[in-house]
Order: sequence, then structure tokens, then C-alpha cells
Amino acid sequence: MSMMLPLMASATGATPIIYLFAIFILAIFVGYYVVWSVTPALHTPLMAVTNAISSVIIVGALAAISANKLGMGFGIADGFGFVATALCAVNIFGGFLVTQRMLAMYKKKEK
Repeated sequence: MSMMLPLMASATGATPIIYLFAIFILAIFVGYYVVWSVTPALHTPLMAVTNAISSVIIVGALAAISANKLGMGFGIADGFGFVATALCAVNIFGGFLVTQRMLAMYKKKEK
């Protein structure tokens, strides 16, 4: 698929960067409307899926950090990989905390 993006972008007359940026902006709008239209009953399963996606992303971030270890110095992949690892870790642990609180709302209260 990544080999097709420059070909598709050149067919539209746009540079690949503009084409990818447009896809990124569209994904932001779609994500916004999808998240805000979720009913509260579906929030906990959605958080569980988000945690699963973040755990896959953190594997890619760790691979980006280790990508430059064969060379010398601190590369841009190291910086982006570190930031991605930190943000994914916050998202995973925060998601588990929110999910735990949501599930506690459905438990019966002890008298």
C-alpha cells in the first residue's frame, strides 16, 4: 500500500506530502465524529479496543527507537519513538484506569 501512495498522489496532481496530509486531516474529522457519537454504554468496550490499539502502537514505537541503534548518535527516529512510547504508555494506563472506574459504576453497592 505504501508503494501505491506516491502513484495515487501523482495521478491527482498533488505532491505525496499534501496527499498524506489531506488523509490525516480527514482521519481527524472522522475520528472526532465517531468518538463523540458513542453512547455511554459503549464507552467501556471502546476503551478496551483503544488500549489494544495503543499496545500495538507502542511495539512500533519501540521498534522506531531501536531502528537507529546500529548507527551512531541520536536520530529523529529515536526522538519520535520516545515521544510515541511515552504517549502510548499514558494512553494505555489512563485507559485502564478509566475502564476500571466505568466498570465500578455498574457494580452493586454493598449495604
